[in-house]
Amino acid sequence: MQALRLLEWKSEPVLTDVPEPSAGPGQVVVRIGGAGACHSDLHLMHDFDTGVLPWGPPFTLGHENAGWVHELGEGVEGLELGQPVAVYGAWGCGRCQHCLVGVDTLCENPAAAPVPMGGGGLGLDGGMAEYQLVPSARFLVPLPDGLEPASAAPLTDAGLTPYHAVRLSWPKLAPGSTAVVIGVGGLGHMAVQILKATTAARVVAVDNRAEALQLATEYGADATFVPHDDTGDAVRAVTGGRGADVVLDFVGAEATLALGAAIARMGGDLTVVGLAGGALPVSFFSVPYELSVQTSYWGSRPELVEVLDLAARKLVEPKVTLYRLTDAMDAYKAMATGEADGRAVVVPG
Repeated sequence: MQALRLLEWKSEPVLTDVPEPSAGPGQVVVRIGGAGACHSDLHLMHDFDTGVLPWGPPFTLGHENAGWVHELGEGVEGLELGQPVAVYGAWGCGRCQHCLVGVDTLCENPAAAPVPMGGGGLGLDGGMAEYQLVPSARFLVPLPDGLEPASAAPLTDAGLTPYHAVRLSWPKLAPGSTAVVIGVGGLGHMAVQILKATTAARVVAVDNRAEALQLATEYGADATFVPHDDTGDAVRAVTGGRGADVVLDFVGAEATLALGAAIARMGGDLTVVGLAGGALPVSFFSVPYELSVQTSYWGSRPELVEVLDLAARKLVEPKVTLYRLTDAMDAYKAMATGEADGRAVVVPG
């Protein structure tokens, strides 16, 4: 079968022929119906090097995956051949306190995981291929009726990650509150929808691209702004001078972090989701009083179940652009230049 593989750090992935996987005891082979292209894959290609992560190439890319059960290994129960499933991407040990409740992203025993602090497409073979080997049935979530794999695939990260970030701040998103989404890309456009579907907050979107702000408006944003020196004043005007109760930064650059701190309300949340590598000085007087500054990483398996339910009920819907596996690099090039429209999903075959 064909697979898009990263063969070494700081290199472009290569489409190559590899053996079709087979399921051993407890394992499942999934026929891929969609694999999302994530901006973090660009970091794997261009920014990381030996020693940065506890795993490395070669491996097949693609950590946002959904498809159909193709083969069941010995001892696997609760799944049927041909059943549509989403792949939960973070593969932890399954035994520590976090993994036992489905939060494999925070696995505290990475040495016992299939790959330390990674998963399919992150150290082990992912879904940019015709088939993917999943090491345990617990990493699979059956798709609700009416949800197809190509639409479900981006929900496993581009939907799950903003859902988790929003969920962390649910207590502060009561009626009368304001949430600001900085960066309306593959994750940010989902965050706007998730906020509208699960909270009563006023939603403000900030992006430097007119088409991204138009998309945010279509998905329910109450106000949109292009980042300028006066953006902080504009956001405060929308909030009656108070500032935003919750700021979700899907960029993570120094400029966006500074903007987030400038527009946040006292006692609010500033959540960093983006991986641009910016830093924010935090001291007693450098941010609003009692502002909580936190990072947010991916999400849990139970949260993925909830995201899939929202999508099946048409409360959230990723904007998807489909690519053939042979054209997968075009998707990454569009992402690198900022020309990607919503979320790019690679469909093998």
